[in-house]
Amino acid sequence: MTSSYTIKTLIILLLATTFISCAEKKQKRVINFPKTDLTTKNLIPKPLKMVSTNGGFALDKFTAIYTTKDTADFEEIGLFLAEKIKAKTNLELPVNIDKIENIESIIYINKSKNAHLDGLEAYELNINQDSVIITSNTPQGAFRAIQTFRQLIPETSNDTLAENKIWTIATGQIIDKPQFEYRGAMLDVSRHFFSVKDVKKYIDLLAYYKYNTLHLHLSDDQGWRIEIKSWPKLTEIGGQTEVGGESGGFYTQEEYTDIVNYAASQYIMIVPEIDMPGHTNAASLSYPILNGNGKTLKPYEGMRVGFSTFDTRKDTVYTLIDDVVREIAALSPGPYFHIGGDESHATKKEDYIYFVNKVEKIVQKHGKIMIGWDEIASADVDSTSISQFWSSKENAQKAVQKNMKIIMSPAKKAYLDMKYDTQSKHGLNWAGLIPTDTAYIWTPESYEGVPLKNILGIEAPLWSETISNIEELEYLAFPRAIGYAELSWTTQENRDWENYKIRLAHQKPFLNRMKVNFYPSPLIDWKESEEPYEIIIKN
Repeated sequence: MTSSYTIKTLIILLLATTFISCAEKKQKRVINFPKTDLTTKNLIPKPLKMVSTNGGFALDKFTAIYTTKDTADFEEIGLFLAEKIKAKTNLELPVNIDKIENIESIIYINKSKNAHLDGLEAYELNINQDSVIITSNTPQGAFRAIQTFRQLIPETSNDTLAENKIWTIATGQIIDKPQFEYRGAMLDVSRHFFSVKDVKKYIDLLAYYKYNTLHLHLSDDQGWRIEIKSWPKLTEIGGQTEVGGESGGFYTQEEYTDIVNYAASQYIMIVPEIDMPGHTNAASLSYPILNGNGKTLKPYEGMRVGFSTFDTRKDTVYTLIDDVVREIAALSPGPYFHIGGDESHATKKEDYIYFVNKVEKIVQKHGKIMIGWDEIASADVDSTSISQFWSSKENAQKAVQKNMKIIMSPAKKAYLDMKYDTQSKHGLNWAGLIPTDTAYIWTPESYEGVPLKNILGIEAPLWSETISNIEELEYLAFPRAIGYAELSWTTQENRDWENYKIRLAHQKPFLNRMKVNFYPSPLIDWKESEEPYEIIIKN
């Protein structure tokens, strides 16, 4: 833990640098705060450790942001925080400006080498009356920390002085890090296509709740959604349809790169998926030589699965896959490439195994780790590949026996496209209904006997057969995606439904401010805002 001496020394040096440079010397104002309790704040995900010191930090026009200056990453995080504070409060806080008059308090984002901050995304947040010190060894940790700080800013200010609105933040210490290194959501852009703008909004929402992965399902029977320059008909033909007969669409490589870069700016990794050898009608329609089901090809705009397959014994198929993986891998800086592999009912078992074995080698050749749905564990994959558990306990156990890492996405608990109840406007119910409490009240750490040591993390998939726009996407994703964020980040002993639903109730103002069309679950007593603290200010 950073010692109080170190923190005080840092504050003194910063304040000296700032205040001594000011042309005007003035008496410091005194603010009398009521007693506060940091531990009762409605943070999601719930942090690992919180200690309250019962005071208040005044966020107002006399606050400035400073960051470690030897790295551009930390300054960018400071600018990001300033942008989000302005969006919420209309305060314009200066960032890394040396000479400022009338600064009363600071927010300092500090890059450190503290041994106790164990983990890539670990951070410490110390809130004092005159300073907020965010400490992390990495920009990832600092970025997660400022999401916590954003949630601590009240929705409304104290209006004691009309010319100086103050947002009072409870003082204390938060020490935090995630339980799982992989905390993901999946968006199916194949059944229905979603624009770059829509995907970016989803990224904004996920980042606020500390997700670090967005898995894009880029191909299926109904549409191929990413430009492949060496095989242009994949989008010229395969990208023009979607469920229900709408016009489809696809991302150019420049647009996909824009999504990747935007996600990276919020420390979210994009995992691309090309589903195969099944779910391949759009690809085979584009290049019929790929087809392996022996049936006449036509555009598919329905919702049935399992009827399509590549010809797994044809060299041309692997030539295409090699080109596809090569082009997408070059645009995707993350370590993973998802090959799908689910519901390939039209592929003979021996052909499926042969196919997955060959594709694993292609993915590895292009420097990526292969992820596949749980069916891939039936092939001769090695322990470096990752199984995504969605349906079969038997396949999950095969993955455990191979010592593979597993991403937990059980359809009965984690599928965002399942209806909340029988009255839900959107979604399916083949895996059952998933109301807000069912989505939260399960134990990923031991689900279906998968050992904790094999779990890479959790992912909440959103298949898009029944939705066609961002509003419908939001209806299915929220508030359940908020619960999956906590299941991914917060340790089991710190999770409790009765406490969580209170904290969830207070997310309504943020969701409203972001214009999220969330499902107002009747299980939650939704709150408009908290009352601001009453404070007294003396100059």
